[in-house]
Amino acid sequence: MDLNDKVAIVTGGATGIGRGIGIVLASYGASIVVADLDADTAEKTSRELADKGVSSMAAAADVTMPDMLDKVIADALTRFTHIDILVNNAGVAGAKGWYTVPDSREEDWLVSFEVNVKGIANATNAVAPVMKNQRYGKIVNIASIAGREGRPALPHYSSSKAAVINYTWALADELAPFNINVNAVCPGLLWTPMWDQVGNRYAQFNPKYQGLASRKVFDGMVQDIIPLKREQTPEDVGQLVAFLASEDARNITGQAVNVDGGAFLR
Repeated sequence: MDLNDKVAIVTGGATGIGRGIGIVLASYGASIVVADLDADTAEKTSRELADKGVSSMAAAADVTMPDMLDKVIADALTRFTHIDILVNNAGVAGAKGWYTVPDSREEDWLVSFEVNVKGIANATNAVAPVMKNQRYGKIVNIASIAGREGRPALPHYSSSKAAVINYTWALADELAPFNINVNAVCPGLLWTPMWDQVGNRYAQFNPKYQGLASRKVFDGMVQDIIPLKREQTPEDVGQLVAFLASEDARNITGQAVNVDGGAFLR
């Protein structure tokens, strides 16, 4: 998986899964644009990569604001002259305070689709003209196994991730004539800041996990639903992203691939 001389933009790249993806892509030779709503943390992650000899830059990016994404693309082109890989990783589990209430609220539905679906479309629309012009590109959308089967605890989130998978299919067909591959990755259970909040929500409102620490909830769910009985990591996701972003996957497009230890077997 040779990514030397490739430039990758990772949205939501400052922490969690996005940070892991950036680290793995860099290990295969890619230059990394760490694009994140949290500009300070994005700068910190970019410096960490630079300290390892990686060409990187940080970019403030709210994926719900097309103008900001246009600036990210322009700045990346000024720095690197080309963009080869877009990883649409930025996402939310709901609106502010979603983990403190037992049921989905109107704002959870609106924010989830605005960030998780429209945000991917915004970032893709910003970079697609560049990739079309160079007749080369790899786009990887981060979905979830929740988009495969639905989760009653977070129906707004599950629905938004199902939409990401569907959008991936449509986009793959649209961009194929320009030699642009589009795929999705569906992570399983990963211990991230977002999952810490998920665990707290389960501990409050699910009788099976009531009163447990968030990490205990997570460990219990790994044992309950993962056949391999082990959690996934951001780096696990990053390895698949690196493959899909490489020429080894040149004939793979329009696919949604699980990284879930066997949690979803269809």
